[in-house]
Amino acid sequence: MKNSNKDEIRLNRFISMSGVCSRRKADKLIKEGVISINNTIITELGQKVKSNTDIVCLKGIRIFPEKKKYLLLNKPKGYITTMKDEMGRKTVMSLISNACKERLVPVGRLDRDTTGLLLFTNDGILAKKMMHPKYNISKKYNVTLNKRLKKAHFKDIQKGILLDDGIIYVDDIKYIEESGLKIELMIHVGKNRIVRRIFESLGYKVLKLDRVSYSILNKKKLPLGKWRALTSQEVKYLKKDS
Repeated sequence: MKNSNKDEIRLNRFISMSGVCSRRKADKLIKEGVISINNTIITELGQKVKSNTDIVCLKGIRIFPEKKKYLLLNKPKGYITTMKDEMGRKTVMSLISNACKERLVPVGRLDRDTTGLLLFTNDGILAKKMMHPKYNISKKYNVTLNKRLKKAHFKDIQKGILLDDGIIYVDDIKYIEESGLKIELMIHVGKNRIVRRIFESLGYKVLKLDRVSYSILNKKKLPLGKWRALTSQEVKYLKKDS
């Protein structure tokens, strides 16, 4: 039997998809009485709209869901992963400000001193998938340490490292150079500062940290500080089984 409600979505999600604001702020707009559906002012939360037929307006101006956009940035050092910063620090948003008119958000975080791949999108479903532990999205990092990684510590990381928030298992670890100062680490755990904390727990200082791959995405032909749009094939792969 055909589902007649398949095109219905919550009003706050529709507003967010239109690039106006977040869902939380959308709820505030609804309560303020500035949102209408088919010329009827809506003030109660939880209302659903038919995205293909209903006319939704903000202060009398019709709004439409944005086209889904997917960008990949090779983040340089010195930028924080946030939409804006009250302290006036440089944010990653300034690096994609000319990319498109849609309101994109970063998927996950890279700390200020970490470089490498950072995904941006306005596709909330894909963003949640990329960050959800059950999908085991792999991330590969190149790590430069202040001293050679001892073989015993290498094996400890292979077996699993006990941190304050539990045992952390990596997917793979390799020496990049004979010096033992540069390490390649693949991990799917998305906890805060997880790569740095693994090595710090063993007495090492991470001098450089670079995310070189994120799922199937890599830095090939993507210079530091530059962005590119994902290909349709990449988007299809990332959305698979989501």
